[in-house]
Amino acid sequence: MTYSTLPKVELHTHLEGMAPPEFIRQLAAEKKVDLSGIFADDGSYLFRDFAHFLSIYDEACTVLTGPEEFYRLTRAVLTQSAAHGVIYTETFLSPDFCGGGDVAAWRDYLAAIAQAATDAERDEGIVLRGIATAVRHHGQDSCRQTARCAAETAGGFLTGFGLAGAELEGRPADFKYSFDMAREAQLQLTAHAGEWGDPGRITETLDALGVERLGHGIRAVEDAALLQRIADENITLEVCPGSNVVLKAVSGWDAHPIVKLRDAGAPITVSTDDPPFFHTTMTAEYEGLNKTFGWEEADFHALNVTGAEAAFCDDATRTAILKRLEPAT
Repeated sequence: MTYSTLPKVELHTHLEGMAPPEFIRQLAAEKKVDLSGIFADDGSYLFRDFAHFLSIYDEACTVLTGPEEFYRLTRAVLTQSAAHGVIYTETFLSPDFCGGGDVAAWRDYLAAIAQAATDAERDEGIVLRGIATAVRHHGQDSCRQTARCAAETAGGFLTGFGLAGAELEGRPADFKYSFDMAREAQLQLTAHAGEWGDPGRITETLDALGVERLGHGIRAVEDAALLQRIADENITLEVCPGSNVVLKAVSGWDAHPIVKLRDAGAPITVSTDDPPFFHTTMTAEYEGLNKTFGWEEADFHALNVTGAEAAFCDDATRTAILKRLEPAT
């Protein structure tokens, strides 16, 4: 078995954060924008820590200025994901980067991304769904506008609503209005929590926002009662080990709590987050889990079934994905 060809489900990616460095450099050259400061000598993205990563991420996005660029970006990242065996994926999309929070402009961007997804499914067999995502450190007003954009375009391709950005900025309850609006639009809900800070942040997120999934959620391992709650309420964790290691949320692969989380009954999935920033792929994530924890094909199959069951998609799509995950006979 090669991990690159194993069919995979990935639930936690950021579309702009998946942009290959060469793609951003090409756009910058086309637009005559100097972005040389965001790249290392080897051509990869250059950042010091999480705060600097957010700054570099935002700067890279400055050349993504229209729907056509987002069509090209979506095709590029889906081709990359499909090459690593991903058959179903979800991505966070921010109206902040797609039209500046204007609903009419957001519709145009979303249509371009959805068309790219349709074309990639036809050509490469990979299925994509979108999660409109508020950026926490852009403030409550921006988050409410993101929720309005999401509510106006819910359904079909756009199936979820989330919260990302600087996790320690504000409290989860500050964003309750936005999540209530998204819930009323029948969008499924996730939020980044438990990558940084203490496990109390996760508890606040569950209490205030009523999410079905948590982005990262790894600090839950520090609170036995919270971990039991996550297991009992079937709150799926979108775990991104390679991201956690590079950003030093954990000290290394061998210190990652993914096994403890899984053994405690928490529903676990694995994703790449922002793969070119963190020098990872879904193949590399599986290789890391195999090398560090001895996970094998049965472990990965269970991981992907959990991902399909937690996916923000319709039942027909879920059934089709589960069928594709069945081991070859």
